[in-house]
Amino acid sequence: MLRGSLFGAAWMTGLAVRPYLISRAVDDGLRAGDNRALALWVAAIVVSGVALSWLGIMRHRTMTFIREDAKARSAAVVLRQLSRVGAVLPRRAAAGEVATVGGTDIDRAAQVMTVTGPGVGAVVAYLVVAVVLWSISPLLALCVLVGVPSVVLVVAPLLRRLERAESVYRQQQGELTARSGDIVAGLRVLAGVGGRGLFARRYAARSRDLLVEGYRVGAVNSWIDAATVAVPGLFLAAVVWLSARMAVTGDISVGELVAVYGYVATLVVPVWFLLEGGHQLIRGRVAARRIVALLAVEPDGVGGPRDTPARARAAAVPGSRRPARPATPVAAPAGPDTPVAPSGRPAGPVPTSGGPAGPVLAPGGSASPVAAPGGPADLHDRSSGLTVRAGRLTAVAAADPTDALALADRLGRYAVSDATWGGVPLTAVELDQVRARILVADHDAHLFAGTLREVLRGARPDGDRERITSALHAASAEDVVEALPDGLDTPLDTRARSLSGGQRQRVRLARALLAEPEVLILVEPTSAVDAHTEARIAERLRRARAGRTTVVLTTSPLLLGRADEVAHLVAGRVAATGTHADLLDRDPGYRRLVARGDADAEQALR
Repeated sequence: MLRGSLFGAAWMTGLAVRPYLISRAVDDGLRAGDNRALALWVAAIVVSGVALSWLGIMRHRTMTFIREDAKARSAAVVLRQLSRVGAVLPRRAAAGEVATVGGTDIDRAAQVMTVTGPGVGAVVAYLVVAVVLWSISPLLALCVLVGVPSVVLVVAPLLRRLERAESVYRQQQGELTARSGDIVAGLRVLAGVGGRGLFARRYAARSRDLLVEGYRVGAVNSWIDAATVAVPGLFLAAVVWLSARMAVTGDISVGELVAVYGYVATLVVPVWFLLEGGHQLIRGRVAARRIVALLAVEPDGVGGPRDTPARARAAAVPGSRRPARPATPVAAPAGPDTPVAPSGRPAGPVPTSGGPAGPVLAPGGSASPVAAPGGPADLHDRSSGLTVRAGRLTAVAAADPTDALALADRLGRYAVSDATWGGVPLTAVELDQVRARILVADHDAHLFAGTLREVLRGARPDGDRERITSALHAASAEDVVEALPDGLDTPLDTRARSLSGGQRQRVRLARALLAEPEVLILVEPTSAVDAHTEARIAERLRRARAGRTTVVLTTSPLLLGRADEVAHLVAGRVAATGTHADLLDRDPGYRRLVARGDADAEQALR
């Protein structure tokens, strides 16, 4: 920044040197008829032009470096923030908002950094020209001292109006981007239910509203662009007219008249930079507020040892000094192939890395981490009364799907709870240990772009072909591979949109099984497959997870019938437990839930 300011000041001050050299060439060379003096002043003009060119290049290179460096650092901070907040992000910010922050706002905020060098140079040049003009005519110097701030004040109301219009436009743009992303993600579903036309019309209406708001912003921008050219031009004309009258009356010489014109013409560049800088500053302020709002999002508390805010911020800023105390392992953020569980949270064993902070007291946790159970252990959720026995397949049938998701969050430690693991408070165990041994896999977990092999191996980078084949067989997904032109090496786009809903769900299940976690929590793993496929998955899942703790949150009778124990969840509490057959006999509410409101099916289940 200092170097840019120095180059900017030197370049703009140098612009005022040439009018002085030209005036000396006129007075000392042309008017005096001295060819030698004229040649010397012409040579000085040429040298000053070369020097100004070099200073201009260095100023531009320096400010470009500052802008690009600011963009890179800002993008890094935003990306670290997105990884840090995880599951909270979709609930606090729309996808379109995040996209516009990363695609536009960071660029506009970084653009403000380029104003610094020219801005400092503009102020220095303004003062230098005022001092030089004072030596020629105090009246002209006074005109410059008063005129330049007046020019800025004329444009200031337009800048404030632009800030208001830009804020509204950017908000509507983010909302529309989010809507378009939602439509594209659910295009197949919309086509199936005949809603594509309805949503297209709604999008078109919102797009027209944004267009009107864009015209408002464009109108203000056009007035500002016109003012940045016209107002300095009028100021230049007024000063030149005044200096010409003074030359006619003999108050200043012809050479000084040429110099005054050059000085004032030179001021057009600093004034333009000041006005353009104000324009960029307004747009940068709007963008910066949106970036700060995204950075202010905090992850939900999950209890247990956490990083202190100061150390977390230090770790998030590139180039910052990290504390010299020993690092405490923390969970790594979701990578491009990390399985994702409910609400977009990372789901499954992920690599861990040393974090910059030691443990501190957090809600529901303890001041220091507690050792995780040495082997398979029971999970107990006090909020619902559910106990998951180690090494068994437990199914949970919830009357309310939100209760099932909340249970998965508590058992997977994605929310503060009083759940225990082997008698140890789950929130007291280091988070990386929980993430490495307990996996929560949602039926709609995100699928990142890459080959099918890369998507599957994201949960287990060392997964060989035999393990992948076994996981695909357990998920009844062999036909998915056979249908692809290059098998496992077939590229898939983000969310694997080229696959059907049932195929995507089976790929997600295979990915979760390939991870081979100690505790696997599946949320509605077969909601998008047909009954025959679901029956195969139920049988193979039991064999694939034999001897390992597995929790299946589902109301599918095929999966419930394969479970060692079934818990019926009503209003967030366990109402009954037993085998599927036992609960069908003695729990009418469970029977109605499994029959899914079909009276004939309920009668058949009696």
